Amino acid sequence: MEMPRAAILGIGAYAPQRVMTNLELERLVDTSNEWILERTGIEERHIAAPEEAGSDLALKAARDALAMAGVSPGELDLIVCATVTGDMPFPSTACYLQEKIGAPQAAAFDIGAGCTGFLYGLHLVQHLIRAGAHRKVLLVGVEVLSRVLDWTDRSTCVLLGDAAGAAVLGVAQDQSGILATNIAADGQKGELLHLPAGGSLHPASHETVDAGMHYFKMNGRETFKHATRNMGEIAQQTLRDAGLGLGDVDLLVPHQANLRIITYLAKALEVPMEKVFTNVQRYGNTSSASIPLALTEAYGAGRVQKGQVILLVAFGAGLTWGSAALRW
Repeated sequence: MEMPRAAILGIGAYAPQRVMTNLELERLVDTSNEWILERTGIEERHIAAPEEAGSDLALKAARDALAMAGVSPGELDLIVCATVTGDMPFPSTACYLQEKIGAPQAAAFDIGAGCTGFLYGLHLVQHLIRAGAHRKVLLVGVEVLSRVLDWTDRSTCVLLGDAAGAAVLGVAQDQSGILATNIAADGQKGELLHLPAGGSLHPASHETVDAGMHYFKMNGRETFKHATRNMGEIAQQTLRDAGLGLGDVDLLVPHQANLRIITYLAKALEVPMEKVFTNVQRYGNTSSASIPLALTEAYGAGRVQKGQVILLVAFGAGLTWGSAALRW
């Protein structure tokens, strides 16, 4: 018997109210609007309020996704949260979200795969649904990256923002649904993107705080090289697995890390920019939230239509990368 196909039933997103522009950053760090725009394409980013935790952002995105799907919290049997800046090391942010949304019957856990977290979750969840293990799943990508930024380091603090994106998944009722997914990793290059302290290797101490080890670190040049190559390769593999070619793609929704990476990727895949959705200009890199936030905005802008083939692709800390092809 053919296994059922998993489909996205509803999507939602939330970004905090506070917007930080490049002009504000000029007053904080040695940078300029022109420098940031030329290297990243980012114009502004959203910053969580001091009282907002990751689960608070996730809750607002999740409610919108559930409303679009017509699914109540009581119907959920699993909540998966992709994040590297959760409320605390444990319990999981998914458990906090479970309590806040009112879904006590749902199992809950987090996934930590950096910017690829949402696609890692999508890969896992769609197979769980196809296997019949779960029927209604809430998948959330959420980050409060402003809490791990060194606001004196212009190479990193200009890049990141806070946001959440969510999707409700279930069994497809028609020809729509997830056609193929792929995920990959290379732990040998983990130090290209990492947050050194706060875990069992370097637990919090006066020394780690004084050394700035609780801040996000990145080797931008090497990350760019690996991101563009690996995202291109896995995107094409996913299309092959789905029995599709690049010409079948109606919309490419890449991880919104940097406009230069997105442009380079589109050119390498020979996908015209009019078929590529970008919102990095207004949000910066929101890591695990990036893909669902962009997909939600693309849908709201009328860029996602019934029957279209959507290609998702991301790259993040780990190193990790992944891709998904779906028919809307």
